[in-house]
Amino acid sequence: MSSVAVLTPESFAEHRSGLGDQETRGGVPEDEAYIPTYLEAFPPLPEKGTPGDKSGEPIGAWSKIRPIKSSVITQVFHVPLEERRYKDNSQFGEGEEAKVCLDIMQKTGAHIELSLAKDQGLSIMVTGKLDSVMKARKEIVARLQTQASATVTIPKEHHRFVIGKNGEKLQELELKTATKINIPRPDDPSNQIKITGTKEGIEKSRHEILLISAEQDKRAVERINLEKVFHPFIAGAYNKVVQEIMQETGARINIPPPSINKDEIFITGEKEPVAQAGTRIRKIYEEKKRKTTTISVEVKKSQHKYIIGPKGNTLQEILDVTGVSVEMPSLESSSETIILRGEPDKLGPALTQVYAKAKSVMVAEVTAPAWLHRFIIGKKGQNIGRITQQLPKVHIEFTDGDDKITLEGPTEEVEIAQTQIQDIINDLLTRMDYTEITVEQKYHRHLIGKNGANINRIKEQYKVSVRIPPDNEKSHLIRIEGEPQGVQLAKKELLEMAVRMENERTKDLIIEQRLHRSIIGQKGEKIKEVRDKFPEVIINFPDPVQKSDIVQLRGPKNEVEKCGKFLQKVIADLIENSYSVSIPIFKQFHKNIIGKGGANIKKIREETNTKIDLPTENSNSEVILITGKKVNCEAARDRILAIQRELANIKEVDVLIPAKLHNSLIGAKGRLVRSLMEECGGVHIHFPSEGSGSDKVTIRGPVEEVEKARKQLLHLAEEKQINNCTVELHAKPEYHKFLIGRGGGNIRRVRDRTGARIIFPAADDRDQELITIVGKEEAIKQAHKELEILIKNLDNVIEDLMIVDPRYHRHFVARRGQVLREIAEEYGGVTVSFPRTGVQSDRVVLKGAKDCVEAAKRRIQEIIGDLEAQVTLECVIPQRFHRAVMGLKGSKVQQITRDYDVQIKFPERDESQGLDLHPQENGDMNSELRESEHTPRKCDVIIISGRKEKCEAAREALLAHVPITVDVEVPFDLHRYIIGQKGSGIRKMMEEYEVNIAVPPPEQQSDVIKITGLAVNLERARAGILERVRELQAEQEDRALRGFKLIMSVDPKYHPKIIGRKGAVISQIRKDHDVNIQFPDKGDENQDMISITGYERNTESAKDAIMKIVADLEEMVSEDINLDHRVHARIIGGRGKAIRKIMEEFKVDIRFPPPGSDDPNRVTVTGLPEHVDNAIDHLLNLEEEYMMAIVESETMAAYMKPPSRVEEEPRSSTRGFVVRDAPWNAPGNKAPDVSSAEEFPMFGTVVAPRQASAWGPKKF
Repeated sequence: MSSVAVLTPESFAEHRSGLGDQETRGGVPEDEAYIPTYLEAFPPLPEKGTPGDKSGEPIGAWSKIRPIKSSVITQVFHVPLEERRYKDNSQFGEGEEAKVCLDIMQKTGAHIELSLAKDQGLSIMVTGKLDSVMKARKEIVARLQTQASATVTIPKEHHRFVIGKNGEKLQELELKTATKINIPRPDDPSNQIKITGTKEGIEKSRHEILLISAEQDKRAVERINLEKVFHPFIAGAYNKVVQEIMQETGARINIPPPSINKDEIFITGEKEPVAQAGTRIRKIYEEKKRKTTTISVEVKKSQHKYIIGPKGNTLQEILDVTGVSVEMPSLESSSETIILRGEPDKLGPALTQVYAKAKSVMVAEVTAPAWLHRFIIGKKGQNIGRITQQLPKVHIEFTDGDDKITLEGPTEEVEIAQTQIQDIINDLLTRMDYTEITVEQKYHRHLIGKNGANINRIKEQYKVSVRIPPDNEKSHLIRIEGEPQGVQLAKKELLEMAVRMENERTKDLIIEQRLHRSIIGQKGEKIKEVRDKFPEVIINFPDPVQKSDIVQLRGPKNEVEKCGKFLQKVIADLIENSYSVSIPIFKQFHKNIIGKGGANIKKIREETNTKIDLPTENSNSEVILITGKKVNCEAARDRILAIQRELANIKEVDVLIPAKLHNSLIGAKGRLVRSLMEECGGVHIHFPSEGSGSDKVTIRGPVEEVEKARKQLLHLAEEKQINNCTVELHAKPEYHKFLIGRGGGNIRRVRDRTGARIIFPAADDRDQELITIVGKEEAIKQAHKELEILIKNLDNVIEDLMIVDPRYHRHFVARRGQVLREIAEEYGGVTVSFPRTGVQSDRVVLKGAKDCVEAAKRRIQEIIGDLEAQVTLECVIPQRFHRAVMGLKGSKVQQITRDYDVQIKFPERDESQGLDLHPQENGDMNSELRESEHTPRKCDVIIISGRKEKCEAAREALLAHVPITVDVEVPFDLHRYIIGQKGSGIRKMMEEYEVNIAVPPPEQQSDVIKITGLAVNLERARAGILERVRELQAEQEDRALRGFKLIMSVDPKYHPKIIGRKGAVISQIRKDHDVNIQFPDKGDENQDMISITGYERNTESAKDAIMKIVADLEEMVSEDINLDHRVHARIIGGRGKAIRKIMEEFKVDIRFPPPGSDDPNRVTVTGLPEHVDNAIDHLLNLEEEYMMAIVESETMAAYMKPPSRVEEEPRSSTRGFVVRDAPWNAPGNKAPDVSSAEEFPMFGTVVAPRQASAWGPKKF
């Protein structure tokens, strides 16, 4: 291992100048041109010799350089296989051993490496600091190695030496040997010490303990009983005598102090020195006992302490000077008798000194109220400090709760101090006051506030001192001290707070836990509003884990009551708003309820304040769910139903059916009621919720179908009451539509004949073949029989022909055979084959069940009849309206096509015409249509095909979708607000009212806005625009009021403080007063002008707020202090955290100089005078503390640099390192040539040996 030497500044200086004790030789001047000798520059290493040999100078020079011990050490030790605690690890490094080592590393900070030897023993290497390595080793041995135990017996009186002072010796021994040593307690008579650990550790520990015991066997202890009164003579003045004896004999002597009333003197050490010390002590005792006598004197008890002196020094002084011991009664004793013991001729001088000491100090008292004491002392003892500095021998004592101040010291100085203190008291009594108030102790912590916030605010605001007794005093008395006005104001505020707290109460609200989150709101927004509304009330919600319903309110009685009522109202609203109602609406009307761009549903949601959820477009559900208050839900339901009624002839009736029959009428999985709704044209039948007890069943749908459903429902209920049976049968799903028949005709005939109800499976039923028959026993038997015959006939497949005119073939096979697919679905999967294209034939083949084929033939004949009766009508609508008539993605035209069973064809667009046509104005649409009829253009003609009566109805429906235009007067200056940002306003209105709104371009300066759309929508849109105009006009008036501008002048140097850090202060003023505040830009002429814009009253209040800040700033002072620039970074701290904390603590602003400043040490502190003084004191203390560390680190850095870096002197010429009297300069020698391969050969090169030189033989 390599060693490292440390070159201290002393040895460095000695090295530079030769050796410390040698003079400069040869008459060479001691300057930088001095050339050292070879021996001075390179002192030889010391030869091996006897320790302490100091014959050679070089030895002394090298001996001053001390090696540095590494702070990190490494220890390796081995655990044999038989002593390993964990032997069954499947893979080394992954078992308990690795976990234990990881835990030990975390606990001790040492680094541990494990390795497995060939003999399966464990090698452990521990690296780290000595203390960490020893602790880690002890832990490893205890946890990875099996433990043995042994006992060692030593005398009981030696146990304490094994333990050592404060157990340090025992701990060191345990760490060193990695064992656990158990020593019996002092009250245990056993003298056996138990050692637990490894065999090796036990042996080491046992050896060490026996060594300690053997060492103690050599020592002796002697106890000498001598009268206590002679102990001072044995000890001597200032313990000189006893120390002299200990130094001469080497024994240790323990004399009990004066406060302990024991006569025994202990002497310990080697036997011979102990005997010598004992002889000396007895000799002193016998001599003093023979020669000394005593006298007693009476001295006032209050003067005893002056005779004793600080730490008994005066008694020692008298003993030293006169050789007389002064025996003082204990301070607890009331005795005033002092005994002087000594030789008769020395008692007189000693007595004189006792009286002189007793009368050397005067005691005086000054009366001052106890509450004034802290003001007399001053902040940080400033006032009293000035007196004690001026009069250092005067001791001033203040006693808590006592109205007296005690002064002690020389008479003249005490009198001066007394006068000065009395002057301070008189001054304070004229301008200070105090008062005491009684407040129950339970309210004290609320008066103090969190982290003392309340009491600190009162102290600062009123410049008073408030003393609130600690809890352990159990006192109700609060004391306020300070200037009279501040004391009265603080008293008033504290009493008001106490009254508020006396009125405080706690109230528990029972609120279901499911509602807690709704009351709190997202990110606590809602509960924050409640807390802002009731700032004096503390609202505590239980932890969600507790699943508790209790919410606690605490605060003033009235406020708690108000807050409780408010929360009860919120809860009631939440419960009320959670009401929900479901309404079935025909699927085809959902888009009308939603409206264009969601306008209708959005309006209903906003106006009724409800949540409305519609099923997705792909869903088969027709139910719309409304959630909110019950009244609002019912209002939203009525509005949605009204839309449905407008679009179709919808009727709603209520039927009374006993509640007990509802489940049977609904049927399994709702099959029975669903079949009834489908049979009656898709009406909606709504049963009341289970358990409601209501008999009312609601039927809603087209008038005729509702009546039919009502009759069937009542008939079915009657049957259920009389008798009810159920039978099931199976049929292929493709037969179901044929069994039902077109419009339910087939199944209706079966029901009419038998009186039974037949239920087919729904699309989502698992068993699609299951058909259920419900009714009386006889009826269901007959219906079952008829259905079985029909199903059997459907299983008999036949093939049939029919004649169809070829001119109609295209209608059946068009659109990928859509008509044929519909026939196949409706009539039991019958196959209809028309001749291929190009084949001139009128024969059509039908294949399927006999009944299905016959029904399909009849349907084809009906279609042919319709085609023969088909007519074509023309509907003339100007081309520019075609897009509006078609609707989004042709939705309107498709709906008309379905409703009237017609074909509608729009003409191709003619791009060259119609571009310059003007929109229809003021609703005059028919005139243009009439003109178009006289001179119809091809691009305006829409062709409608179908039966005549249906074509005419479709034509009327198309004309109803032609938009018209009306004008609305809107002041030109409001147009941009109507349009909104990026057109958002006008776009919203067009979507809401389903119209087009055209605003004239700005250059026209027109007040007319044109609205184009359907007649039914125009009036709503017009009313909406006019309402918006009224809102904008009201906003204009408000904007004019908000435009009031106030200019105020403020010195620019205060602007940064008014703005605040990151604009915090000015932003708060803007927010509080709802105004806009502008500061002058850089370069503006009037740098002191601040403009405030807003309502007049708000600008005035904002101005007052700014002036208040300015007034506070004007009271502030700025002081510059010099702080060494090297400590600036430490005071500022990381990211300015430390300096911000200081500024907040002392309420000041601290500015450091920028980089490159002329005076880098100047720091400016700004604030109130008192705060500035405190902050400067704190900064100067920090500077002193940091400078010590900086100077120390710089000094160490200088020592660590090579001399070339320490000396920053410019170099003139680089001569290299030159020495005198070098070996190569001796006669017959020369310096080695570094460029010679012989002098400095390469590795592997063979060089012929040359003659020996002063350097000795060469070795390769």
